[in-house]
Amino acid sequence: MSQDRPRKSSPFAKDVFTLVTGTAFAQLIGIIASPLLTRLYGPESFGLLALFTSITGIIGVIACMRYELAIMLPKDDEDAVNLLGLCIIMVTIITGLTAIGLLLGGDALFALLNARDLAPYLWLIPPFIFISGLFLALNYWNSRTRHYGRLSIARVTSVITSTGAQLGAGFAGYATGGSLIGASLAGSAISTGILGGQIWRDDGAYIKEKISWKGMIYGLKRYKKFPLLDSTSALLNTISWQLPVLLLSAFFSPVIVGFYALGMRVLQTPMSLIGGAIAQVFFQRAAEDFHKGTLSILMAEVFDVLLKIGVFPMLLLTITGWDLFTVIFGDTWGEAGIYAQLLGIWAIFWFISSPLSTILSVTENLRMGFFLTILNLSTRISSLLIGGFLGNIYIAIALFSFSGVLVYGFGCLIFLHYAGLKISSSLNMIIKVVVFSFLFLIPLLIFKIMKIPPLIISIIALVSCIIYYSQLFITDTRFRNILTALKRHFEI
Repeated sequence: MSQDRPRKSSPFAKDVFTLVTGTAFAQLIGIIASPLLTRLYGPESFGLLALFTSITGIIGVIACMRYELAIMLPKDDEDAVNLLGLCIIMVTIITGLTAIGLLLGGDALFALLNARDLAPYLWLIPPFIFISGLFLALNYWNSRTRHYGRLSIARVTSVITSTGAQLGAGFAGYATGGSLIGASLAGSAISTGILGGQIWRDDGAYIKEKISWKGMIYGLKRYKKFPLLDSTSALLNTISWQLPVLLLSAFFSPVIVGFYALGMRVLQTPMSLIGGAIAQVFFQRAAEDFHKGTLSILMAEVFDVLLKIGVFPMLLLTITGWDLFTVIFGDTWGEAGIYAQLLGIWAIFWFISSPLSTILSVTENLRMGFFLTILNLSTRISSLLIGGFLGNIYIAIALFSFSGVLVYGFGCLIFLHYAGLKISSSLNMIIKVVVFSFLFLIPLLIFKIMKIPPLIISIIALVSCIIYYSQLFITDTRFRNILTALKRHFEI
């Protein structure tokens, strides 16, 4: 095989900063546009988009049969080029099989999901899967060559394109689910085209020179564990996240799905960015501290800070969800606020456990991670089925939330145990943070009981957040230390 080509060199922290900045900016655009979009489009339109995204997401995660992960592994770029070619072939095959499956059983699928209004957009599913799979492959090739700025540009371009098209269609009077889906497809296509064009400009000659059927067949055999083993785990994990959308549509309606999708988006978007950044810092230090025998100290610090960051806003949302959603997104979306209230406690446990789960890799307890994925999936299915058969959306969401609290709570206990942190110490930290948070939430509780207008409640909630985090930054040394570590981690 050929020698490895020179690659772009840059500090690790700068690479991470570039990716996080692009992702954060893209999410900021979506957040700013959300109040406008929710006033242009109804819950049913967002429900159809969520259904479309769930279907394509489940298939898309195995579009390359996980060979995209292998692109990062070979020592020689020639092997990686052939894996890139193999991914494109796999994407083409999966797209073709999806098209055939939808042609034969698409109507039955939409009838099962209680979403016949999605049928006119059936033909958009295969191209969306192809574009998503192609982006995955290009993404990993780009990561291998360390051109992280391209990914940030692609993500921001995708959001600007899709959001702009959605707003344009809405203001033009075409506020339908099809407009949301079409705009999303356009954003993905343009970002994939930009990323692919940049890669072809810089690496096209090398790719044409080195790609071969022999090399692709070698990669197919050499990394066969990815489709055989990793595809199952990835598919189960994706299904566990997308299943609620599908089941809620099947038992209720796309309108309910639209409410649920917005509620989850508000809960997850900011917390996933913060949690992801903390996870990167934690994973870096955890491996080192594990060998030093000081992992329990690091775990205590990170667990404490995660509690202080996550508990207060989620409790606040649990109390004021309906008020905040009606003020920010419009009166139509108060129902989504109720769902967010029911999911608030679940979000606390999810936010805390996600960064800590990297401890499984550090301590090489990956089987426990697979077990937790299966447990999470099975409890979610059971919860939603019970609520669905009872015909009560609030029971369905409440059981979903309760089961998540149990699973993620159990996961937290496992992670703390593997790190050597005593459960009694953890419980003391939890109690202190919850009590401290409620001290700042007492005014909100009083005003809620007094039935103060939602706008006033929302203003008080904002002021409470500012006071809480300002006080935390001023008085809590551990909180400041973690923020300093994050800042250093992302410095250019």
